[in-house]
Amino acid sequence: MVIKSAVVPVAGYGTRLLPATKSQPKEMLPVARKPIVQYVVEELVSNGIERILFITGRGKNSIENHFDHDPELFRMLAEGKKQDLLQEVDFERLKTNFFYTRQRLQKGLGDAVLCGENFAGEAPFLVALGDSILGLNALSRAVAHMAEVYDDRHASCVIAVEEVPRGQTRHYGIVQPEKSGDGVFRVVNLVEKPRPEDAPSNLAIAGRYIFSPVIFDMIRRVKPDARGEIQLTDAIQLLCDEGRRVVAVKLSSEERRYDIGNFPSYFESFVEFALADPEYGPGFRRALERLLGKSAATA
Repeated sequence: MVIKSAVVPVAGYGTRLLPATKSQPKEMLPVARKPIVQYVVEELVSNGIERILFITGRGKNSIENHFDHDPELFRMLAEGKKQDLLQEVDFERLKTNFFYTRQRLQKGLGDAVLCGENFAGEAPFLVALGDSILGLNALSRAVAHMAEVYDDRHASCVIAVEEVPRGQTRHYGIVQPEKSGDGVFRVVNLVEKPRPEDAPSNLAIAGRYIFSPVIFDMIRRVKPDARGEIQLTDAIQLLCDEGRRVVAVKLSSEERRYDIGNFPSYFESFVEFALADPEYGPGFRRALERLLGKSAATA
């Protein structure tokens, strides 16, 4: 099975990245030469996605502008014979349709996904978090693999997961496997941001989900948490409680998640992507080594 439609929530405030996110979405922060959300879109397109719905919020217009056609810019680049740059910003070449709707109130990830119900219709669909890149330069086939698992296991939900240090489980949604085994396993329980001593495993949800449309009924049944938010993990837990098949796919080491949720992970991701740049990477590496050498000399 090939999943054709994706819902990409990008409505969050990005408070952990202030002041950089005061006037622009965190999803539009650059990682090397591209904004985060562009990597996400290119990953999805390479995995067969043909329709993308962005769940936006106040102050997120730059995302729509980024993927929109800009005749004046295209004309200027064409006249300047800058074909390489023209190709970089020609998103029509992706052969993907972009749609936008707004989450009017910040009521959590579950509520954001619910905004995509009419878009998804009766077909299975992907949810991809707009601040998480899978694989260096988004070279990941995880979504295609998840679609195969969804079909083969007759699942209601497939989740991408990755191992995280036990001490960091409080930052993620954590899954409990039915039993230990290979990289594909059934999930029996989920816990949102547990303390390390309470976490059922060190397997964190990695920002990619495939759902049957039944998830929308589950979301409507979820009660808001103490902050008034509808947690998507609670809706997935209802699927588990009802005996529906929830399956996890463990990411390979080559498909690690770059979670741009805080400054340390943003800085690390930027440097790793910049070092991998075929044109500017070697020069950046020399500059970085020189700076590190100076720091070591003065330490």
